[in-house]
Amino acid sequence: MDKDARNIIISPVLTEKAIKMKAETNSYTFWVDINANKIEIGKAVEELFKVKPLGVRTYNLRGKPKRLGRWTGRRPRRKKAIVRLKEGDTVTAFEGM
Repeated sequence: MDKDARNIIISPVLTEKAIKMKAETNSYTFWVDINANKIEIGKAVEELFKVKPLGVRTYNLRGKPKRLGRWTGRRPRRKKAIVRLKEGDTVTAFEGM
């Protein structure tokens, strides 16, 4: 793998929806590098958390336009990955959720 796994997986997503998906389908949600593909994300999860992913789904989020007085700008664009694991496997970043 060319990229370091810690640079691919940025952080876990800890929203109500992500925690509900973890409980129901054993799927974990992460913010990932914009240029990472599904194969690289799967290998990074395997390397960091020592679990074998069953599948990886990704989607890109465009940055929303924001205003500050008369100046306009954009929030940065991001990429989210949903990684599905087999029953019994867990990710340590989500422990206690």
